[in-house]
Formats: sequence, C-alpha cells, structure tokens
Amino acid sequence: MYHQASWDEPLLIERSHPGKIGHLPTLPSELEKKTVGETSRLVPASLRRRGPPPLPELSEPEVIRHFIRLSQENYSPDLGIYPLGSCTMKYNPKSSELAVQTPKLEKLHPEQDESTVQGMLALMFNLERILAEITGMSRMTLQPAAGAHGEYLGCLIMRAFHRSMRELDKRIEMIVPDSAHGTNPASAAMAGFKVIVVPSNSDGRVDLDALANVAGPRTAGLMITNPNTLGIFEKDILEIAEVIHNAGGLLYYDGANFNPLLGKVRPGDMGFDIVHLNLHKTFATPHGGGGPGAGPVGVTKALERFLPIPLIEFDGKKYSYNYHLPDSIGKIREFFGNVGILVRAYAYILNLGSDGLKVVAETSVLNTNYVLSRVMASGLYELPFARERKHEFVLSAKSLSGQGVRAMDLAKRMLDHGVHAPTTYFPQIVDEALMIEAPETESLQDLDLLVDTLISVYREAQTSPETVKSAPHSTSVGRIDDVKASHPKTLTLHWSIRSSESRGSDAS
Repeated sequence: MYHQASWDEPLLIERSHPGKIGHLPTLPSELEKKTVGETSRLVPASLRRRGPPPLPELSEPEVIRHFIRLSQENYSPDLGIYPLGSCTMKYNPKSSELAVQTPKLEKLHPEQDESTVQGMLALMFNLERILAEITGMSRMTLQPAAGAHGEYLGCLIMRAFHRSMRELDKRIEMIVPDSAHGTNPASAAMAGFKVIVVPSNSDGRVDLDALANVAGPRTAGLMITNPNTLGIFEKDILEIAEVIHNAGGLLYYDGANFNPLLGKVRPGDMGFDIVHLNLHKTFATPHGGGGPGAGPVGVTKALERFLPIPLIEFDGKKYSYNYHLPDSIGKIREFFGNVGILVRAYAYILNLGSDGLKVVAETSVLNTNYVLSRVMASGLYELPFARERKHEFVLSAKSLSGQGVRAMDLAKRMLDHGVHAPTTYFPQIVDEALMIEAPETESLQDLDLLVDTLISVYREAQTSPETVKSAPHSTSVGRIDDVKASHPKTLTLHWSIRSSESRGSDAS
C-alpha cells in the first residue's frame, strides 16, 4: 500500500513451466500406483479425468514468493489504523486465533453424536448465555453467518410472531430510519415486507412525529441501531419503543453499532424485542474478505419459540440438542453456524471479562471523540447534525465542491499517506460523507496520524486539487474506474486455465 510495486506480479499459471515440482510424493511409488488403481475402479468411467488437472507446475519457492508478494499489497488492521465507519475494523488479538488452532476443534465433525462433543456444546451454551446477558435478551441463536443474515432472521421471526397473532396478512410494513444501515431495508424486503422510511430530525435522530404518523395497524416492526449510523445516541429510544409497541409492532436492534454500549446499556432494557450482534465488529473476530462471519440473534422470552432449531440445552449433567420447537422458523444456517468465529468471540470475552468489556466501550468513544475534536478544531470539515457522538461520526467535504474535489478524492489521497480511508458516501443523508470510526485498539500516535492526514489532504485539495483528484499515486494500483469496475458487461472476473504444452488453447 505504501510504495509503487517495481514488478508486475503474473498469475501462477503464467509462471508455470513443464516439469517443475513443488511437492514430495506422499506415498511410495508402488503403493501409490496400487491405491490409485483401486480407487479408479470405484469411479465410473464417465466421471474419470482423461489426464491430470492442468494445474501450474512450479517450485515451492516460486509459489511462496508469489503469495508473499500479494500479501504485501494488502492492508489490514494488523498493519495500521483502519477507520472505516460502521465497520469497526479493529485489531484482532492473536490469543483468540490460538484458541481455534487446535486439533480438538479442527477435527470435530458436526454430525458426531452429542455425547462426543460435550465440550463444544458447553462452549456454545455458555457463549449464548453471555451474549444474552450482555444484550438483555432471554435466548440467543448462534447460527446466522453475518449481521445481514441475522437481520433476515429477525424479520422472519417477526413474520412468525404476527402469523401466530393471525395478523400477518395486514402486518406488511417495516419501518426503517433514513440513517439506517443499507442492509436493513434489503433484509426487510427479502422477508416480504414493504419498507417505510422515517426521516431524521435536525439533530440527526428519529423524528418522533414522523414515526407516529407512519406507525399503525400495518406495522410489523422497526429496524434501528442505537447509536445510529451518524454515531448519535437515540435519546428518545423509550418513546420510540412505546410508539412501535402501541402500534402492535416489534422493535429490532441492529447490533452493528453496539461497541459504545458494551457493558453500559442493554438493548433489552431499551425495549427491543430482537437483537443481532456482529461478532466481527464488537467481539474482535476477523472481518472482511468474504467471511466467515457470525451474527447471533437474541429474542425476548415471548419470541423464544420462533428461534431456529436446534437450541442447546443443559440439564445439569449433560448438554443436548433441542429440536422440539413446533413454532420455530426452521434452520437459518447448516449445522451450528461458523463455530470457529464463535470460539474466537468466546475467547475474547473471557480474556477481557465484564470490566474489560466496559473499557472497550469507554475507549472506543474516547478515541473517536478525540479524533473528532481535533478535526473540528481545524475549522475545515463540516459536521452535520448534533455534536454529541459515540463511537463514530460523519464529516462532510461538500465545502470543497468549488475546487471540484469530492469525498472519494480525499479518501484516495489518504492512501498515499499510508492511512486507510474512512467509509465514503454513507449514510446518504450527509452530502460528500466521510464516516469515521477510531477503534479502541488504536494508539494515540495512530489517532494523531489519522487526524493529521485528514487535515493534510483537505488543505492540499484547496491548494492543489488536481493532485488529490488523481490520487492515489504511491500504491501498487492507481485510481480504479469505479463505473467500469461495477458494471457486469465491462468487468471480467474469470480466466481460462491453459495447458502446460500449449498456451494457445484452453485445457479446462
């Protein structure tokens, strides 16, 4: 990320040369022939390969060097500050990684008899109870594979609840604030609800009058996070809950912004009926790269019967699977979800303890407000809505429009300073938005680097806008054509494997 690469790394297939070997045989030659021969007789002729797969032929050093070079082009919280607002890209402690790197976990099979996996069941049972206590819920399911997956499950639970009340045919609307995460309306729509958007007031909070006007007999529920995506705490949350409950709806908590509340306030005590948690955002499990993830969902006592099966029970002597939930929505994920992620979260919680979790919340709020105070003292960026923020805030760079500079340009220029860019253009209620979060794992030096970079690129945009608009300049890849990269007709994401004998014909 820091320096322009001096080489153009080819694909492994392009480096391939016939006859190169990067491994040692695993079986003696005679035994290998016998084993392969016996196996081949068991496979129908129509399914057998006519020859070996056309994989690259390379030495071990070539393979290792290829992947090391690629890793050096990546950026992660292990390398530096990663201030993506809403995403909480914080450092993951390596002690949690060690907890999953054991054959005792790696060799478990999800279809083993429950009597042989008592330790794993105990871990998941205890984790569920801990997360339920933290959120103020009655029971949790650990199955969902991510936060959006948890949202979808929450919407299905709402459907099941209203069906049990014989009101599903009229409870067709899901209320979502205009500052909500983009996955909220998507999850509601996937579950069959019509999305009703409620606007924010001048402080950036839910407009109570507007909410009261749209809540009614068609309301299935409200999906909201607190603090919201602006980093502003919804101080009227009890009144919001009352409006929704009086209308016969349910209140859903998007746990993406749970960091500043950890050990301080529980969604259940605010009136929420359903909660999901992003373990990768709050409980320091890996985030990004396509997964795996985990988004446990908790519910109040009245909604327990709708949770996915199986639940894990403990009778004082042994742990067991409970499939006897006639009103369950069914399964939302095969087996028990991404168990490795759950183990990491469990290790993280046990390492910190209840007092440590509170420090996480306090430090996340402190770090973000330190950054915000320094940025606002510069007098450069605008801060829409209320000044009070929790773990994140959203700046506006619209004052640079006269120079033709946009928020995306500032974000790209930050890469040249060795700092990952904030989230851009979200939430959409802020023009030229830069959404910033300073996780609790960052040092004062890194926070100052972030602030200095934000100030530097803004001032450079005032004096040398073309330099900012053409950034980045020192990364291994320059400015990407965003339109072309996102258009299915102009983007090719596949290649043909070519034989080692002829690079001119496909061998797939």
